[in-house]
Amino acid sequence: MRTDLHRHLTSPLSTVRNLGILAHVDAGKTTVTERILYATGTTHKRGEVHDGTTVTDFDSQERDRGITIFAAAVSCAWDGHRINLIDTPGHVDFSDEVERSLRVLDGAIAVFDAVAGVEPQSESVWRRAARHGVPRIAFVNKLDRAGADLDAAVESIRQRLHPAPLVVQLPIGAEDTFTGVVDLLRMRSLVWADGVDTAEEGPVPEALLDEARRRRRVLEEAVAELHPAALEEFCTDSTVRASTLASALRDLTRTGEGVVVLCGSAYRNRGIEPLLEAVVAYLPSPLDVPAVRGTGADAGQERAADPEEPFAALVFKVNATATGRLTYARVYSGTIRKGETVVDVGASRTERVSRILRVRADRYAELDTAVAGDIVALIGPKSAHAGATLCAPTAPLLLEPPAVAEPVVSVAVEARRAVDTDRLVSALARLAEEDPSLVVRTDPETGQTTLSGVGELHLEVAVEKIRRAHGIEVAVGRPKVAYRETVVRGVSGLVYRHVKQDGGAGQFAHVVLDVEPLEAVPGDGAASATGFEFRSTVVGGRVPREYERAVEAGCRDALAEGPLGGHPVTGLRVTLTDGATHSKDSSEMAFRTAGRLGLREALRAATMALLEPVAEVAVTVPDDAVGGVLGDLAARRGRVSGSLTRADATVITATVPLAELFGYATRLRSRTQGRGVFTARPTGHAPAPGTASRETPVR
Repeated sequence: MRTDLHRHLTSPLSTVRNLGILAHVDAGKTTVTERILYATGTTHKRGEVHDGTTVTDFDSQERDRGITIFAAAVSCAWDGHRINLIDTPGHVDFSDEVERSLRVLDGAIAVFDAVAGVEPQSESVWRRAARHGVPRIAFVNKLDRAGADLDAAVESIRQRLHPAPLVVQLPIGAEDTFTGVVDLLRMRSLVWADGVDTAEEGPVPEALLDEARRRRRVLEEAVAELHPAALEEFCTDSTVRASTLASALRDLTRTGEGVVVLCGSAYRNRGIEPLLEAVVAYLPSPLDVPAVRGTGADAGQERAADPEEPFAALVFKVNATATGRLTYARVYSGTIRKGETVVDVGASRTERVSRILRVRADRYAELDTAVAGDIVALIGPKSAHAGATLCAPTAPLLLEPPAVAEPVVSVAVEARRAVDTDRLVSALARLAEEDPSLVVRTDPETGQTTLSGVGELHLEVAVEKIRRAHGIEVAVGRPKVAYRETVVRGVSGLVYRHVKQDGGAGQFAHVVLDVEPLEAVPGDGAASATGFEFRSTVVGGRVPREYERAVEAGCRDALAEGPLGGHPVTGLRVTLTDGATHSKDSSEMAFRTAGRLGLREALRAATMALLEPVAEVAVTVPDDAVGGVLGDLAARRGRVSGSLTRADATVITATVPLAELFGYATRLRSRTQGRGVFTARPTGHAPAPGTASRETPVR
C-alpha cells in the first residue's frame, strides 16, 4: 500500500485533470471556459460569446447563433497541473456530444445560473454524469444578475439533483454590488476590484463575520454527517480543521455523496481562481479513477492508468474534413508514439498513427508521444469512428463505447442541382461519420434520402453545415417524427405452424405465443413503456434451447414493422408457451421464420396503439404573456405540469408532442415580443390522439 501511495504522489499523472464543463444552455459554460483559459495564461484576451471571439466556440455557426454546438477540447496549466478541458453543448439537441465527452472525462464542473438554479438540461447532464460515475463540483454563476440568489440555487440543487450541497463560499455583495467571496475553509475574503484580474486576499469583512461563522458551522456539520474522519474530529474538538475539511470534501466529491458548491460571476472574471483551486483539490486525477474494463469477449480484463501498461485508447469524436481526418481519443493506458501502428479492435483493422496533437479548440501543438491520462487528436487512422477502441496490436482490449442517442426527427434532403447529388451523398456520409446520432437513409422504393437526428435544431445545424462547408444548395422537406407502435391488449395462445416442403430437406416449426404489453418502469421518465422482452415457459424439452433463441431472433425481426403503419414496435413481452419439432425438418432457420411470421400474425390480432414522441418543455415568459402562452400550449396538445414564478418571469413546464414543436420558437417570440425562451427535452413516447387503440383483424 505504501508503494501505491508513493507511486500516486510521484507519478506525473497525479497532476493531470480531465474535466468537462456541463450546464443548461445560457448558464455560462463557454464564458467559464474562456475565463479559465485567461486565468491560466493560455489566452491573453478574454473571449466573449456576444462578440464571437471565444476560443472554444470557433465554428461559424456557433458564433452566429451564440451557443455551443460541438464539444471542444482545450489544454491549459494551473499551479503545476495540466488541465484537459472539454466545453460541452448545453442545448438538448446536442446531448450526444455531451454523452461522448462524459465517457472519457474524470471530473466535471456543473455550472448553474444564480437566478434560474437547476434547469431541465442541467438536470439531464447531471444524471448523465452520475450514470458514468463522473465526480462533479458546482459553480453558481451570474451572481451579478438582478434576482441572483445563491441560497435558492443551492436549494434547487438539493431538491432536484438530490446530492448534499456543501457550500464553501459566501458572496460579498449582491447583484450589481457583488465584488467577491468569503472562503469558508480558510476564513478569508477574496475581492476583485473593477478592472483587476486577480483577487485581493484579506480578512472576512466585519459585517459578514457572524454569517461566515454560522455558515462555516453548517458546513462542518454537513461534512461530519457524511465523513467518518470529520465526524470523529467534530465530536472530539467540536470543530473541524480546514485540512480535515479539505480532505473530506475531496473524498465526498469523488464518491458522489456530496457536491462542493462555489459561486462567482464568470463574465466579470470573479471566482475563477478559487474554482481552479477546487478543481485541483477535489476532482480526481487519472490515477484516482478505477481501471478501465473490457467488454464483450474481453470482459474481466482491466487496464490501469500506467504508461508502462499496453496501449489502450477510446475514440470519442471524429472531425472529418476535406483536408484530413482528426480522431480525438482518451488514452487510458500505455504510451503511443507517432509512427506506431495500433489496431481498431471492433473493426479488426490496423491503423497507423502518423501524428499526435495536443488540442486547443481549432489549434494544435505537435507531440511525439501520448501517455495514459492524455486527451489528444490523432492523424492517420482512416476508419476509426466515435466509440472505437484503439489498442496495441499485441494486447487487444475492447472498451465499452458511449451510448448513441436515438433519432426522433427526420427530414428529406436533396440537392437543388442534379450535378451536386454525388457531392451531397459524400457530405452526408461525412456528417454521419462525425456525429453518430445523425442517421442517413435512402428509401429503396422512392429513392428519397432522409436525414434523422435528435431534434429540429440538430438537423438545421447539420444542413447548414453542408451548405457552408461544401457549398451545396440543399432542399429540405418538412420534418417528420419517429412514430412507434405498441400493444394495448395482447393475445394468448396464438398457434403458428411453419411447414415448407419443396423437395429435399423441408422446414418445420410449431410455436405457441402469448403477447402482452410491458409495464412502464416507474421513474424512468418515459411516457409509455418501451423495449422488448422475450421469455420461454416451455417444459419437457418440446422446443430445444437453440430453437428458443431462434424464435426470439425471429420475433425481434418482426418488430421492425408494425401493422398500423409499418413503424417499429416497442413495449411488449412475448412468451413462448409451447411448440413442437420434427426429427428431420426442424432447424434454427425454420424456428426463426416461425417466430417472425407468428409474431406478425399475433400483432395483427392484438389491439395496437400508435405512439408519438413527446418532450418536456420549460417555457420562460414574462408575467403578462402567461395566458397567451398557456393557450398556445393547449392548442399544441400540451399538458401543463406546473409553473414557477422567478423574479418578473414565469416558468411553465409542460409535456408536448414533438411534432407540435416545429416552428414553436418563432411563434413564442411573436407572442412574447421576443422575451420568451423555451427548452425541450425528449422524454419518450405517448399514445397519439385518434389512434390510442385500434384492433387489426387477422388476415
